[in-house]
Amino acid sequence: MPVYAATIFLSAFLLFQVQPLIAKFILPWFGGSAAVWSAALLFFQLVLLAGYFYAHLLIRYLKPKQQLVLHATLLAVSLATLPIVPASHWKPTGGDDPTLRIILLLGATVGLPYMLLSATSPLLQAWYVRTHAGAIPYRLFALSNLGSMLALLSYPVLVEPKMALGTQAVTWSVAYGGFALLCALAGYRSREGVDAIQAAQESPEKSPGLATMFLWIGLAACASTLLLAVTSHLTQNVAPIPLLWIAPLSLYLLSFILCFESDRIYNRYVFLPLLIGSLALLAWGDYKYQNNGEVKRLIPALCAALFVCCMVCHGELARRRPHPQYLTQFYLMVSVGGAVGGLFVALAAPRVFTTYFELPVAMIACPILVLCALWTQARAPLRIAAALGVGAFAAYLIYAEVSENRKYVLSARNFYGVLRVRDDAAEGSVPAKRVLIHGTINHGTELRIPGADRIPTSYFGKGSGISLVLGALHSSGPIHMGILGLGAGVTAALAQDGDTLHYYEINPLVVEIANRDFSFFRACPAEKQLYMGDGRLVLEKMPGENLDFLAMDAFSSDAVPVHLLTKEAYATYARHLKPTGVLAINISNRYLDLAPVVAQAAADLGWSGVIVFDDGEEEEYYYGSTWVLISRDPKIFHHETFQAADMEQLKPRQGFRAWTDDYSNIIQILK
Repeated sequence: MPVYAATIFLSAFLLFQVQPLIAKFILPWFGGSAAVWSAALLFFQLVLLAGYFYAHLLIRYLKPKQQLVLHATLLAVSLATLPIVPASHWKPTGGDDPTLRIILLLGATVGLPYMLLSATSPLLQAWYVRTHAGAIPYRLFALSNLGSMLALLSYPVLVEPKMALGTQAVTWSVAYGGFALLCALAGYRSREGVDAIQAAQESPEKSPGLATMFLWIGLAACASTLLLAVTSHLTQNVAPIPLLWIAPLSLYLLSFILCFESDRIYNRYVFLPLLIGSLALLAWGDYKYQNNGEVKRLIPALCAALFVCCMVCHGELARRRPHPQYLTQFYLMVSVGGAVGGLFVALAAPRVFTTYFELPVAMIACPILVLCALWTQARAPLRIAAALGVGAFAAYLIYAEVSENRKYVLSARNFYGVLRVRDDAAEGSVPAKRVLIHGTINHGTELRIPGADRIPTSYFGKGSGISLVLGALHSSGPIHMGILGLGAGVTAALAQDGDTLHYYEINPLVVEIANRDFSFFRACPAEKQLYMGDGRLVLEKMPGENLDFLAMDAFSSDAVPVHLLTKEAYATYARHLKPTGVLAINISNRYLDLAPVVAQAAADLGWSGVIVFDDGEEEEYYYGSTWVLISRDPKIFHHETFQAADMEQLKPRQGFRAWTDDYSNIIQILK
């Protein structure tokens, strides 16, 4: 037992430690989008399915000695793929949907080790049952999930802050080598004793029916969809970072642990009433997300509701677990459900829906599945009442979503998120206007009046940091400008005739909307050039641009692409700026104080800077903004355009550790 337990625990720990590790490696390559994590989770769920299928075939069709030989051979081959460091040739070259590239990249980097780790829990449980007649292996499944949860919780607290990314990869690879030895030892020991599975097959238990297997798949798929949808809500509005991936995933795993550890923990009389409250909480959270709710309240609310829903799904799943004879078949169906949820959220939803509708879909599916599970156990009046309640809840969610969408003239979605265009009628002295919204944040406003294409609005008004510094630079004549992030193209209104203006934009849908539905970019008199792809990656590949000015306004919603704020990123920006050039960073954010990050990067470069605050109250189409401006030559900040500005010197925070491609810490900058 100790060898089996140690091997299963270590395999689960490595299985879930590698997820945030490898995702953090590739996140900067694909624009820091929250969808990178959804695509990565899809890969992990598909390979988990492959691992469970492999274990099922191994147990069902091969003799014990053949199982050991094949598994040991694959373990030896997998060692040749170490260490798990993604090759640079997988970096994208444009802004197309990168889901397939991410899956292929992860497959080439960690595919075989991950599949073998995935197969370990069902395979070793089957080996344990083989040599221990009458044994109940499901507690080993709970142990496996405990190892997974500890791996996830330890990553943001112990691993990420203490170890460089390359060191993490090497350490994981060494630990994987230890796992391979333990697994081979467990396989060797499984050859001893009586084959309990074969004995069971001589007097077989009744095989699970098709309806039961579909319910296994449905419950697992619903929990998986809820996990991914809630995670997407959180990461879209703060940052696509391991910390916010890990909290929901840990709760998801905790529900597995509790439900499979003991039948007494999941009590229907407790959790079914809680499910009703949790679905209401999720509906409230979805509404608040759409309407700029406070993330500090949304995070615990959504996580608590997710946990209850997963407890119900996994509790009903645990109640229907089969005799150990069908153990690998059960795990295979559960992993099929997980993969179905992943495919729905990562592949189907962005192509079928124009909003984040997967959460309402999962909220509708959850009570329907519970109703199916309990249908034969409830009296007819209760069944009818429950069915009517579920129907009313589904109707409300669909109505709410349709009503929300009616506010917009356009709603479109792709890998990088949801973009919506809204037309607002004139109100008092404020003219009619058109607004671009990415996630929940305004990404540009155009007034519906003549000449509006030359009026900078939203975060780029007359008192904003970007407007002030461009006024100072333009006092010497035409300039060469670069902007990371196009949005509605409002920044094009700040360019003048004779300027050269380069945009770097990763999202093709943004470009399409800016050109078709807004006129800033089309009407701009400057010489314009648009480069598709992640701004940092594009600049890394280009020769020095010799820019007078470079602005970073590439944040989607309030989420932060961390890779644009690291020491290495600033070194790239510096290479493209003239000695007198200015780098401007829009740090307006409801949840994060980004000033210390920029201040430390500027100090490391030996640059000076200022923070410019603008309350935006002069006109209602100007919004409050906070810009950081840094330069090798601070004389620009003494120009007369800054005389009336509300600004202060940029100073590093004492003890603040610079962000690098290997290190970042969101916790230390939470507001």
